[in-house]
Amino acid sequence: MAVEIRELECFLVLADELHFGRTAERLYLSQSRVSQLLQSLERRIGGPLLERTSRRVALTPLGKEFVTSLRPAYATLERVVENAREYAARAQGTLRIGFQGTASDEILDAVAAFRSRNPNCQLTVCELPLNDPFGALRRGTIDAAVVLLPVAEDDLVIGPTFSRHPQTLAVCKRHPLADRESVDAEELAGETLIAFAGPAPDYWRQAQAPTQTPSGALIHRGPDVNTLQEGISLIAADRGAMLICRPTANLNGRGGIVTVPLTGLPDSALALIWRRGEDTPSVQAFAKHLTP
Repeated sequence: MAVEIRELECFLVLADELHFGRTAERLYLSQSRVSQLLQSLERRIGGPLLERTSRRVALTPLGKEFVTSLRPAYATLERVVENAREYAARAQGTLRIGFQGTASDEILDAVAAFRSRNPNCQLTVCELPLNDPFGALRRGTIDAAVVLLPVAEDDLVIGPTFSRHPQTLAVCKRHPLADRESVDAEELAGETLIAFAGPAPDYWRQAQAPTQTPSGALIHRGPDVNTLQEGISLIAADRGAMLICRPTANLNGRGGIVTVPLTGLPDSALALIWRRGEDTPSVQAFAKHLTP
């Protein structure tokens, strides 16, 4: 005879509670329905599983034997169903991720983990221009982007924030600040900072290359660049300094350039962003791997 899962579930709860009223409450059933399920199961098995009097409910010897064998089998069944649910929830189709600058270890680890967990989804990555963090996302050529904060765009959603690091000041080794152990943001007054050109909003450009110190002193704006490598070349030529987080400085070090720890400014940080209303299962699955 076919096994009814609801009957087995009802019996397991009854074996825990030994009370028809509490069992009915846990299963959101009536007490009469609980009795019907138990009686149906007993008919299938061919013997009584519970004995009840006006004072108590107890398992019969058959019931004790049955519940001992049933619990591990039922737990295995629950795991099978849960595994199937997780597999069905995995991302499918194609996911396109853009990132600014150099792909950090966090990004590469997230890509590897996503591909391992979601073999039915084709993940592609591409580099975004540093001077245009939001353009590809708005044009629909990518599904999500890893960008430098801040992000204050009404049409974009900020997901997990990660890779938070103190800023450093990248200067030519001939620069007066090159020998310093650290530099405070107020000491940037009168210095020249290389900035990003292009369509990025002004608040974002100001965060990457401020034109004032925290107290309001003037910082000169240097040449505009489109890429990090353009900025590195100008630093080496002593055309200006540039704010770079420590991991980026380590990945892009070259002769003739020194990076000095910088205090007095907010840390650099990355975030995964996507278009509002388009947080697909694939995007959400990738975002989980970037959560710190």
